[in-house]
Amino acid sequence: MQRDDLADFLRRRRLAIRPADVGLAEGPRRRTAGLRREEVAMLAGMSTDYVVRLEQGRSAQPSAQMLSALARALRLTEDERDHLYHLAGVTPPRTVGGVTHPRAGLLRMLDLLGDTPATVASDLGETLAQNRMAMLLLGDQTRFRGDERFHVWRWFTDADWRQVYPPEDADHHGRVSVADLRATAARRHGDPDVDGLVTRLLAVSPQFARLWGEHEVAVRRSDRKRIVNRQVGVVHVDCETLVTPDLGQKLLVLTPQPGTDAAEKLRLLSVVGLQHFSA
Repeated sequence: MQRDDLADFLRRRRLAIRPADVGLAEGPRRRTAGLRREEVAMLAGMSTDYVVRLEQGRSAQPSAQMLSALARALRLTEDERDHLYHLAGVTPPRTVGGVTHPRAGLLRMLDLLGDTPATVASDLGETLAQNRMAMLLLGDQTRFRGDERFHVWRWFTDADWRQVYPPEDADHHGRVSVADLRATAARRHGDPDVDGLVTRLLAVSPQFARLWGEHEVAVRRSDRKRIVNRQVGVVHVDCETLVTPDLGQKLLVLTPQPGTDAAEKLRLLSVVGLQHFSA
């Protein structure tokens, strides 16, 4: 671990980011050129004291999970992310096949969307980043590890996860998930990450095996969803999917369906969330 270089790199990247770049207000009497340490801590979901110790070269070796959170908070490019890992003495995530670090441009779009729920996901359905409203609506989907990182795995192996949608919508969402995975598997033919996920799903889920055998293919670009939120009830949203040129990552944007009370419920959820955070 190269503590001094790690501290210098983190400090310089923090000072190079404007609050507006990550969706924060400048505020009065700001003396720091870039972000404050407490703002980095908030964005990364860690304590301010830990960020201070990292920047002063006094911390223990950070975990890969901590480094990933810092990379997202500081809007690092993939090269900068790998450099951060190397300075910390940790092997960067493998980038063969799918890319697991959200692109800096997509992260900026998350910030710009403000109160519109949005997430960045890989082509295998792993949530790489969420904005605040998406987290309030859907919960923290970046916390999962192993196969649970993938939406399609949770859908076919965890009955509680399927409660995010009304029961009568389950067949549609299952079919869409499998058809989207089919398209990814064909495009990334021979990729062990994709083949392994499909093989494990076939072994544990008869429902997945049945749908996989039907060989439906459809890249998910838009959809209408009814999302069940325990605080505000059912929220009707339109889901638009924007993909990167290499199809490796996608930005999912959830907007209120016209003619429903979704906009009002999202505003209420935002207020409830603020009260929860302040508490």
